[in-house]
Amino acid sequence: MTRIQYNKSINQTLRQLMKKDDRVFLIGQGITSPWYVGCTTTGLLSEFGSNRVIDTPVSENGITGVAIGAALAGMRPVLLFPRMDFMHYAMDQLINHAGSWHYMFGGQLNVPLTVWTIINRGGEQAAQHSQSLQAMFTHIPGLKVVMPSSAYDAKGLLNSAVEDDGPVIYIDDRWLYESEDDVPEELFNVPIGEGALRRNGKDVTIAATSYMVGEVIKAADSLADEGIETEVIDMRSVKPLDKDILINSVKKTGRFIVVDASWPSSGIGAEVSSIVGNEAFKYLKTPIMRVSLPDSPAPASSSLEGVYYPTSKTIISKIRELVS
Repeated sequence: MTRIQYNKSINQTLRQLMKKDDRVFLIGQGITSPWYVGCTTTGLLSEFGSNRVIDTPVSENGITGVAIGAALAGMRPVLLFPRMDFMHYAMDQLINHAGSWHYMFGGQLNVPLTVWTIINRGGEQAAQHSQSLQAMFTHIPGLKVVMPSSAYDAKGLLNSAVEDDGPVIYIDDRWLYESEDDVPEELFNVPIGEGALRRNGKDVTIAATSYMVGEVIKAADSLADEGIETEVIDMRSVKPLDKDILINSVKKTGRFIVVDASWPSSGIGAEVSSIVGNEAFKYLKTPIMRVSLPDSPAPASSSLEGVYYPTSKTIISKIRELVS
């Protein structure tokens, strides 16, 4: 185990995967720019060359088609969207093609494609550069969606995504890049579809995604001094979702909050709330609560961003409201 930053964990994993398997290559916009991708690809171009680290023109739909074609031909591309917002341009390729080909070919062909995309929220980047679109991709049959919250899971889930024989949307968040964790130096797998219990508690269950897991743990640690014990679940994989870990926790605590830093309408929080409401209703002592972004575009003002994005303080308020 070595303690490294989240972004360095991604860099290490990509290097090891490309050394291990000649079929793995990187393609996307700005992947040779350390600033643009948060140093996650530093050194890969000089080590593997421009045939395997391909910095493309601004053509999201076109390069996605190229990556899907390469995957159908037996390669294992890692397609990078440095800003998740611009995946809108590739929706035809991802939904009509990547997610459907295995089914439409009767299982005779696979699309082993990893779509690695970065959420760049905050910093006054405003509505067109701050979007969290995970719920859109969980709606699509044939796509898997993962959201690591730590350097450890960043490595394990990336390895699992590249090894998977189907298309996986791998979503990371720029706000996590400087966080640190103990990570094995060798490649390992975090199974897609398994959540993780981050903290034991008896009073309330909170399930969260991505950087909000850290905010939830801060809130839980703070409230422990008041005698409120919070159980924290890191969903990690939002499609497929680990229903068992959610239901078993709610059976114990009887209270449930879901936290996902995206929009509330038809979002991850809505889906998870529906699952818990349907399958654990008789164990609930209180209504389910949700923490999300406001149902509005991201503001271009630092003062408004301070209100727009939920924090540990937001979660503390919700927990107190629920347990009282």
